[in-house]
Amino acid sequence: MQLTGSKSSRSKNRPEGLAERIYQQLKDDIFSFRLLPGDRFSENDIADRMEVSRTPVRQALFWLEHEGYVEVFFRSGWQVRPFDFDFFEQLYDLRIVLELEAVKRLCALPPAVQPLQLAELKAFWIDQPPLEDGQLVSRYDEEFHMKLVAAAGNAEMARIHRELTEKIRIIRRLDFTKGERVNATYKEHAGILLAIIQQQTEEAQRQLHDHIAVSKAEVRKITLHMLHRARAESDAGNPS
Repeated sequence: MQLTGSKSSRSKNRPEGLAERIYQQLKDDIFSFRLLPGDRFSENDIADRMEVSRTPVRQALFWLEHEGYVEVFFRSGWQVRPFDFDFFEQLYDLRIVLELEAVKRLCALPPAVQPLQLAELKAFWIDQPPLEDGQLVSRYDEEFHMKLVAAAGNAEMARIHRELTEKIRIIRRLDFTKGERVNATYKEHAGILLAIIQQQTEEAQRQLHDHIAVSKAEVRKITLHMLHRARAESDAGNPS
């Protein structure tokens, strides 16, 4: 599954309404593996399930197709795009390059001129009590990494990083389904921040690289497990 487009471009081109609600529901079905990669369905299937007409369903599916979540087949309906792990690996590699460069630039700044974002991140990830809700922490985790890149001061680099963050969200959020990963995220973020604030460039980059690499490996493992389990449950509920 390759994802294209960004949240900002979608919001500019899509009005609120019934199609928006259908879009959000279908996207949640894909993210939660209720609709599995490779599953085929028709516009009528979705319209009947949601008790709506085909027109808003078609509009929602076109938005999802533009973003890379589904694909249409002439005269044979729609399909959830299969996962393309190689594609996600490339996105993670690009993410590492951008974030390592951001950390390098931040570490080069003397303490007196360090961006306000670093103090804000320290207040949340070090000074305040940790949150326990994994999905809530996942949103703050995205914010942590986007703020690091934005704080480096290159607007184009920050824009590319935001779009990349949107593309990997479908699998990245799975990293926060286990309590130990939530705890590890707090610990690892704290280590990265302290190394940046103390201008320890190599240490900050090492910790950041390891943090992302572990997350990437864990996400791949969880994704494969969840896909296997969801497929087994689907097959059990639909015997041939």
